[in-house]
Amino acid sequence: MAFNQKDNTIDEFAKLSWRERISYGAGDFAQNLIFGTIGSMLLFYLTTVYGISAAAGATIFLVVRWINVFWDPWIGTLIDRHNFKSGKYRPYLLYAGIPLTIFSACLFLPIDAIRGSLPYAFIAYLLTALTYSVVNIPYGALNASLTRDNDEVSTLTTVRMTEANIGNLLVYTFLPLFVQLASPDKVSKDIGFFGIHLNLGNYTSPHAGGAYFMVMSIYMIIGFVMLMGTYSGIKERVLPTKEETDNVKYSDLFKELKRNKPLLVLGMFFLIAFTFMFFGNTSEAFFFQYNIGHPEWLASINLIGSIPGIFLVFLWPIVRKKIGKKQFFYIFLTLFIIGQLVLWVWSMPSFKGNILLGYLGRFLQQWGITAATGYMWALVPEVVSYGEYKSNKRVAGIINALMGLFFKIGLALGGIVPGYINAAVHFDGTKATQSASALNGIMLSMIWIPIILAVVAIWIMSRYPLTDPEVVRINQEIDERKAEGRL
Repeated sequence: MAFNQKDNTIDEFAKLSWRERISYGAGDFAQNLIFGTIGSMLLFYLTTVYGISAAAGATIFLVVRWINVFWDPWIGTLIDRHNFKSGKYRPYLLYAGIPLTIFSACLFLPIDAIRGSLPYAFIAYLLTALTYSVVNIPYGALNASLTRDNDEVSTLTTVRMTEANIGNLLVYTFLPLFVQLASPDKVSKDIGFFGIHLNLGNYTSPHAGGAYFMVMSIYMIIGFVMLMGTYSGIKERVLPTKEETDNVKYSDLFKELKRNKPLLVLGMFFLIAFTFMFFGNTSEAFFFQYNIGHPEWLASINLIGSIPGIFLVFLWPIVRKKIGKKQFFYIFLTLFIIGQLVLWVWSMPSFKGNILLGYLGRFLQQWGITAATGYMWALVPEVVSYGEYKSNKRVAGIINALMGLFFKIGLALGGIVPGYINAAVHFDGTKATQSASALNGIMLSMIWIPIILAVVAIWIMSRYPLTDPEVVRINQEIDERKAEGRL
């Protein structure tokens, strides 16, 4: 496609086919398989199987994320300034998807010579994180390139988050189960689901490295195949002109932050929401292993927790239309807090044997968090359009780099801080049981800090300035400017 003028044969307010919606959502499925596994299990793996301290693992996360702070905006600028013959954003899924698959699997390489090696863990994680940005940022920009139609964006978000949560089901429900099934020292255990017993191994053992590598490699390959489904199944329509592309500069990053208030508010919401989300993801394996004492229940409880993110996503557009987008976030974040409190009650000595409380708490918690962190992606295209309206530049790459940066800072804090808390309370991954202070530290990371941050997220969303009618007006005016040659 030529980018030097508006192509009147392309409908920028297009209604998307179901094939295109599903193809785009396959990218969320893929990235959850590839990077969700890392966010949920890497710290647990490093501090048990791999054999480094909680502080060392957290420091690796910290350093890599600081590098991302400078790397991601540069990648966003690069993407906005360059085009491929086969598209502007799509080709990155192919060219960076292959090394991302390889680097991700190598994080769990089961070779005794590198076990406990801090340099290897750092380099492997750094390469994975940097390559992930080269996939994730253009993938995010694709969301704003498919259509300007606000209702279509809402429907697309529903579809992509359904697929994302199917990926989450494989990560947070079945991944720990598959690793335990492949781990050594198997013992028959009741997994807490209709009396089913399975032979589960010890996935905290130093000898479980091969199990992690096998399961992770399979997940990475499936993820790459799904990325290729996105690459081949979508069409880019809403793209910058050649003049806009040529004028993109790294400094636009700072200009967007200054003039685009919706971007700043949404970015802060991304940061806080993903921080408390990944606090829970990072701490969950520790919580089940040590505070509850039933790691074999992790899969069945997460299976129940996955129901809202897969089967109740269709309610999002309905709820949003009924009560408005701000109230949408208020309700579901409150639901998350209620679920957190139920899990806290479940951890009490008198109740920890009652799996029904675990089911209820996880269901409510996940219904709240998947809705809040899922639907906020529907606001990114309108933030991109607002920036274009103000500056006459459509810098979707830079804006998605910023959103990705806020997301990754949240991911990093959610992975780093629990590690440092574990170190501060003297968590010892070589011990089968932990001290009272270590258990309290896990509880702080799993329950109380996420609750506090959820309250902060509610306040941040109350500051979001764009209404739905205003978004429609902005997109229509941009389209008129293009038709008249003013953009």
